[in-house]
Amino acid sequence: MGTANTHTILPMRRSPAWSRDELVLACALVARNGWRELREGDRAVQELSDLLRSLPLHDGVAQELPEYRSRGSVSRKTTDLATNHPNFSGSRTKGGKLDLIVIDDFINDESGMLQNAQAIEDGISSGALITIPEQPDEVAEDGTTAKEGRLLARWALSRERDPKLRRRKIAQARKLGLPLECAVCAFHFGQTYGRLGEDFIEVHHVLPLHISGPCETKLSDLAFLCANCHRMCHRSYRGASWRTPAAVRAEIAEAITGNPRS
Repeated sequence: MGTANTHTILPMRRSPAWSRDELVLACALVARNGWRELREGDRAVQELSDLLRSLPLHDGVAQELPEYRSRGSVSRKTTDLATNHPNFSGSRTKGGKLDLIVIDDFINDESGMLQNAQAIEDGISSGALITIPEQPDEVAEDGTTAKEGRLLARWALSRERDPKLRRRKIAQARKLGLPLECAVCAFHFGQTYGRLGEDFIEVHHVLPLHISGPCETKLSDLAFLCANCHRMCHRSYRGASWRTPAAVRAEIAEAITGNPRS
């Protein structure tokens, strides 16, 4: 009797769809090129291909798929982004829904989106973004990511959750005789929960990461927030995923008066 063939044929793994972070980087390249596509042999395409393959996304697929974000695939994506710009007059390539969203974001705020892209690039080149683990809330409840991308949200959240930084901020407040209360709603954990809530408070950066850059955080860059107001500062809403305590106070005032902003 012959031996049965027990070899299992594994399905080929395909390159994952482009994430928002990757599209932000690719669209920044196209925008810097005057909204023109870039060819496979362009040095900037090779550099972007290398950068994309180094991003801590898609569970290390770059090591498994040599063609993942290759120069050819990057060049094709720049064509999708360039030809789907509203001012392009030729034949458009298909692209995807997220491509159109990112293009629109660049049209409405090109300088801000270029800052986002630069912050991601700086984070990768410095090595900071490679070592940061995934953070709770870097992806919204509906599965979407922040306008500036998942990696910058991850970086910002990890900075704010640094226990050493929070302890230093609390020690500074104690030294100055300042209350550990929320900068938005003035909630004080100690006054409400007694010893259980003593010295409990969260911290929030008053500048978004793409503006402050990958520099050392100063204590003056931090504000105290309760957990609820902190979530509202980072909640994706009206095209933003980061806001100041003052902006959240404005939202509260709007809700109280019933006069929504346009």
